[in-house]
Amino acid sequence: MSTTPSGTPFRTSIRVRYEETDAAGVVYYANYLRYFEVARVEGLRALGMPIRAVEERGVLLPVVHAECSYKRPAHVDDLLEVLMWFESPGRSSFGFTYEVRRDDELLAKGRTRHAVIDRQTRRPLRIEGWMAEVLDGAGKWTRDEKAAH
Repeated sequence: MSTTPSGTPFRTSIRVRYEETDAAGVVYYANYLRYFEVARVEGLRALGMPIRAVEERGVLLPVVHAECSYKRPAHVDDLLEVLMWFESPGRSSFGFTYEVRRDDELLAKGRTRHAVIDRQTRRPLRIEGWMAEVLDGAGKWTRDEKAAH
C-alpha cells in the first residue's frame, strides 16, 4: 500500500504563520482547508486561468464537499508543501485530492468537490467549452488510483 498517491501532482509551498496556530502552538485544523484553497487557486493560475478570470466569465466554483484527515501537527514557521491531484469531472462538478507535507512527512490529506455554477443564476453549468479545456489541463495532475490503494 502506497502512502503517497502516484501520478504527477501540482505542488505549492506555504510557510506557516503565527496567526494560523492555536493555543497549543499547532496549525489550527480549519487552516488546512485554506491550504487546499491556496493550491487550487495557484493551480488554476498555472493553467492560465486565474480564479478572477473564471469569475469574470460568469462562473463560480463553490466547494460542495470537503474532508480532511490529520496525521501530524504543523507548527509556526514550518515550510509546508501542498500536493494536489485532479479528480475526473462529472457533468457539472470536479474535485481534487490533497496532501500537506513537511519534507517527506505526511501531515494531512483530504479532498474537495466543486460545483460549476452560473454566477448570476446560481444554477449548475455543464462543463464544456473553455471550462472543459481548463480542466483538461488539470488532467496532468491526475493520480493513479490503482497505485494509491
